[in-house]
Amino acid sequence: MSIDKLQEKIDELLDKRDALEEKCDTLPQCKEDDGCETCATYKKIDEIDQKIEELEAKIDELMGEEEEEEDDE
Repeated sequence: MSIDKLQEKIDELLDKRDALEEKCDTLPQCKEDDGCETCATYKKIDEIDQKIEELEAKIDELMGEEEEEEDDE
């Protein structure tokens, strides 16, 4: 997968994350101290964060491979 496509996926995930965070701010359980621990929306946000980290790692890996190819030339 190309770096551009990976970046597009990251942007899509960030948009979803932002929408979930806005929703999260309006939930009554979010006002409780331990509300995040029991919140399904928060768990989705956490999963999205993990996917974003994985995609960013792939981008870093691909960029490293591109730099090696340029060094070989």
